[in-house]
Amino acid sequence: MSIFSDAELAYLCGDPHRLGRLATVGRDGTPHVVPLGWSLDPTATFIEIGGRNFGSSKKFRDAADTGRAALVIDDVLPPWRPRGVEIRGRAEAVPGPRAHIRLFPERVISWGLHEGATIEATYRARDAGKAGRDS
Repeated sequence: MSIFSDAELAYLCGDPHRLGRLATVGRDGTPHVVPLGWSLDPTATFIEIGGRNFGSSKKFRDAADTGRAALVIDDVLPPWRPRGVEIRGRAEAVPGPRAHIRLFPERVISWGLHEGATIEATYRARDAGKAGRDS
């Protein structure tokens, strides 16, 4: 069972392919956020993040050092309807000629993807250990 709801999977797999922002923390505790491309693996169990010269990037080193990261994928529909998914979890830095990070979701928070009269009513949070419950 995927930690992602049906609405979250539809958003993550839908077009256009959305830009994400990856947050990591350096050895000195300084946060680092960068925009980048990503893909959801076919089993919807992890997000793969890569790019040019990725193995020598700060985000790759941070993920290797801490084993943690967060990714936000979002957009805004007119006139003002923000929606998105935040994925927090374990980050695995995979070295090699096609270096990349695998982000394994432990907590997923989404907004604007579910029914609700207000944006606050559309928030949904799920933990990997509690995939069937909303908080």
